[in-house]
Amino acid sequence: MRKIRILWTDDEIEALKPHIYFLEEKGYEIDVCSNGNDTIDLVKNNSYDVIFLDEHMPGLSGIETLRLIREVRTDIPVVMITKSEEEDIMEAAIGSEIADYLIKPVKPKQVLLAIKKIVDQKRLVTAKTTTDYRQEFTRIGNMIANARTISDWTELYRKITFWETELEKSSDQGMDEILKMQENEANNSFTRFVMNSYISWLNPANPGNPVLSPSLLTKKIFPLISKNRPLFFILIDNMRFDQWKTISAELAGLYRIIEEDIYFSILPTATQFSRNSIFAGMMPSQIADSMPQLWINDDEEEGKNNFEEELFRKLLERSRLNFRWTYSKISNAAEARKVNEKIRQMLENDINILVYNFVDILSHARTEIGLIRDIADDESAYRSLVRSWFIHSSLFEMLNILSTYQVRIVFSTDHGTIRVQNPVKVIGDRKTSANLRYKMGRNLDYDPRQVFELKYPEKALLPKTNISSRYIFALNKDFLVYQNNFNYYASYYKNTFQHGGISMQEMMLPVATLESVS
Repeated sequence: MRKIRILWTDDEIEALKPHIYFLEEKGYEIDVCSNGNDTIDLVKNNSYDVIFLDEHMPGLSGIETLRLIREVRTDIPVVMITKSEEEDIMEAAIGSEIADYLIKPVKPKQVLLAIKKIVDQKRLVTAKTTTDYRQEFTRIGNMIANARTISDWTELYRKITFWETELEKSSDQGMDEILKMQENEANNSFTRFVMNSYISWLNPANPGNPVLSPSLLTKKIFPLISKNRPLFFILIDNMRFDQWKTISAELAGLYRIIEEDIYFSILPTATQFSRNSIFAGMMPSQIADSMPQLWINDDEEEGKNNFEEELFRKLLERSRLNFRWTYSKISNAAEARKVNEKIRQMLENDINILVYNFVDILSHARTEIGLIRDIADDESAYRSLVRSWFIHSSLFEMLNILSTYQVRIVFSTDHGTIRVQNPVKVIGDRKTSANLRYKMGRNLDYDPRQVFELKYPEKALLPKTNISSRYIFALNKDFLVYQNNFNYYASYYKNTFQHGGISMQEMMLPVATLESVS
């Protein structure tokens, strides 16, 4: 096994010989140096796993040496050692992306701990994460078997999401596969739970119902609006709970999370239904019946979400609410920049609604563009791609600006998405909806054991284009494929992210309230 190789630079290196001997006895290979110039030469000509660097040296200082090291190698972890605890020195070192920071006089065990944190971190994290998940495995299994209520399912989904991101830190692929098996088992149970409960959730008199799309604004947003603190409601289309957790980690230091809850999307878990329902405060058939000019049927060519602003206006009128408000839909960088230019004006409003379509666009692009599918091959990579968009986005720029004001932010979404695996054969006519996770039509042929069928859409408060129209929904990781050219489309859409059906990832959605730290 190759020894870990360390470079230690200090102008008093002779005084550190006991530390060097201690590390060599532990099996590390140590090169020493007394100045910055020689350090750069050594880095150019050798491969090191860690560099210990004295901050205060004659000639090139530690900070100057660090910057030159970064010009040669950006990947070597550097531990800065200094006699000074002055804040500006610490900030300069941290800004140069050091791996750790030690204050003199350092003890040999301190140095050893720093090495282990850096070099052995992956192995140690893997071991601890694996041990912790093994201890949780039985508990998660019991939670799946005993989940009966909305709170049971939200707690379970939070725990599965937590372990998904935790096991990313581990190199033990076996544990990840076991968690995926548990997640699949949970989704199978969840789909049965929804099939048995969904219609009853639509009766507002029933206790224990989840917050559904039509009540998101009235129950989670409107109570937060006050005249002295502007509220920004940011809805990211097609964002899963795990993706929200990735985004929220980037907001630490700017905002504190006051509340993080889970609400449920209505069926179908698709933008046309769920988002119109959010802004109307009504179920789809109620919109179609009372405001037919604002509802576009599945088989019509027009855009299905062109009237959200008008739906929201009518919701305020029905609720007799007199808010100052704006609505903006952002689908590209140019639109985002225009919104950011109006931040000061938006601060004069009670509520500003911002709908960002990027994650939904990314989901569709991943299906259609092979390169993006390769980049975002699984859930972990997909989360990483969403994070990359967010930290480089105009949205993040706006949030940085807003963090300096006394504002309240609510993050949410209209529906999630799931990576589909299993094709299910279905037959329909030309009027049948094209979505892979649900179908609506009058001449549907399918195996009722493989789907959730709604023969009477009016019971689910869903519109229908024909008196005999019905809806069917794909379950867990299934997707619906027509009989014609079945093998081609089954192969093409397998492993793509889709929405519209029943799964934890599509239905259980984040709604989080944040306030600026400053």
